[in-house]
Amino acid sequence: MKVKRERWQREFSEWYNELIETAGIQDKRYPIKGMNIWLPYGLRIMRNIEAFIRNEMERTNHEEVLFPALIPETEFQKEAEHIAGFEGEVYWVTHAGLNPLDIKLLLRPTSETAMYSMFSLWIRNHADLPFKIYQIVNVYRYETKHTRPLIRVREISRFFEAHTAHRDFEDAERQIREDIEIFDRLAKFLALPYIISKRPEWDKFPGAYYSVGAEVVMPDGRTLQIGTMHNYKQNFARAYDIKYETETGDHEYVHQTTFGMSERLLAALIAVHGDDSGMVLPPTIAPIQVVVVPIPKKDSPYDVVAYARGIVEELRNAGIRAHLDDREGIRPGRKFYDWELKGVPLRVEAGPKDVEAGKAVIARRDKFEKVTVEREKVVDEVRRLMDEVMAHLYERAREFLEGHIKRVETIEEAKEVFEDRRGIVELPWCGEESCGLEMEEELDAKMLGIPYPEETARIEGKKCPHCGREAKFIARFARTY
Repeated sequence: MKVKRERWQREFSEWYNELIETAGIQDKRYPIKGMNIWLPYGLRIMRNIEAFIRNEMERTNHEEVLFPALIPETEFQKEAEHIAGFEGEVYWVTHAGLNPLDIKLLLRPTSETAMYSMFSLWIRNHADLPFKIYQIVNVYRYETKHTRPLIRVREISRFFEAHTAHRDFEDAERQIREDIEIFDRLAKFLALPYIISKRPEWDKFPGAYYSVGAEVVMPDGRTLQIGTMHNYKQNFARAYDIKYETETGDHEYVHQTTFGMSERLLAALIAVHGDDSGMVLPPTIAPIQVVVVPIPKKDSPYDVVAYARGIVEELRNAGIRAHLDDREGIRPGRKFYDWELKGVPLRVEAGPKDVEAGKAVIARRDKFEKVTVEREKVVDEVRRLMDEVMAHLYERAREFLEGHIKRVETIEEAKEVFEDRRGIVELPWCGEESCGLEMEEELDAKMLGIPYPEETARIEGKKCPHCGREAKFIARFARTY
């Protein structure tokens, strides 16, 4: 069986929507649009991703908190620019039973306005800094566009947000670098190559001094944002009066940052690694890393199920997440189909001849290749193959990403790229907002920003294709989700 990625790319939208349900990720039939039910298998995958994130937070001295979901309107109103960015997406709570509330409440679209009134109480002097917390919670945004599970929803149910406060701008910048390092480690854990860009001024997070975003290219050529980092400078600190006492007794406003991700990580993982047969999960986050399928035969003197059970126990004792598929009345081919759909990285098959010879067959989900190994070498071979699967998934995804980034010099060339393979187009840009916005309109695409760090984006000797002036930066454009 060969790997096919034809429908995966040609009919991505239909492929993705079907797979979300057939692979057991979410059920979309809940009677509120854009609010979906996590199914056990999907939630297990997401929990494995979150476990890595929590370990990274602990490694970098962030502490976990849990804030209420409701925010008073009075707190929300303190940061005018933030309100302007979210006012059209907010869910309001106006009554308690039949009684109107004196102060309206909103379901958090994000947590700056919930947290920072408390920061002003918690942070007192320089010894409290840096202050680093995070939470994984539900956030609510009234999404008016076409909803899509995990990608564009009205309840983001696995929203990770880290919030930090610092003495000065330099320490806040150090935090942004740490966030990017954490994200890079996570991306490698998920075998997800990505690009990172500094957002243009008109697309930065409401209230931020600047914003940085990470994207992947999806099978249909559109990009999906899977992580953001924001340096707020002192914008929110001034609005919420978050000050600290310095060593000399003066009082200064803190500098703040945030770092955000969501279940879009899982959407990217499913999309980037999948194929026509379903999901292909990296072993790192697969709830089942190895499924063992016994293939018994009538009148055989060998207990194939017991042999397979022994393999499962040995794999589990070695710390490998293994599952025995001993369902009765289901043919092996149907079992293979089920586990391929769910993306289990490796499958071990054992029939009477394998028992007699003391061997087993191991099949790779990513390549549909099989190898026969001695029974006593199954654990070692599984470990070796899981490493190979991770390396192959990353390399295949890297080639796809790089193959969908095209640097051109004219608007006409950029339009041709979008008409052909789509993906990301890089163009010279003078840095003027008016030119950037007009190029977005001409290309019917969004400017993702300039490559980050900013020094990697600077260019010389090129002209802005819109105004003809000297270009200062490379700017990235893409059709986005």
